Amino acid sequence: MIYLVVKQVHFYSVLTSFALFLLRGAVVLSGHALPRNIVLRMLPHAIDTVLLTTALWLTTLIQQFPFVHGWLTVKVALLVVYVVLGSYALKRAPTRRGKAIAFVFAAATFGYIYSVARAHHPLGIFAGLA
Repeated sequence: MIYLVVKQVHFYSVLTSFALFLLRGAVVLSGHALPRNIVLRMLPHAIDTVLLTTALWLTTLIQQFPFVHGWLTVKVALLVVYVVLGSYALKRAPTRRGKAIAFVFAAATFGYIYSVARAHHPLGIFAGLA
């Protein structure tokens, strides 16, 4: 029972985090600065804290761990790539074109992470081809 609750919280945290990334990316790519509102600045951190906490809880519940199970290792590695690309998309890329490219690649990386999670296989959406 607890597994299902934690999994659902994790799932909705993933969706909320990604939706917020898409919204923030759209604002940045439209040429506007991200709002400096304290709630909007802190919300991604709060969501990501819940996301990370539930991820760690799930690994404990299912007894599958990164660097032991391939699909979780791929998820962790791609998460790092997603965070770096997201950082460039929202802040670090010096041009709007660079931000747009980073944004597209970050979104694609998220999609692949999702496919790996659904398939429980390192190849994710491409698992059927192997």
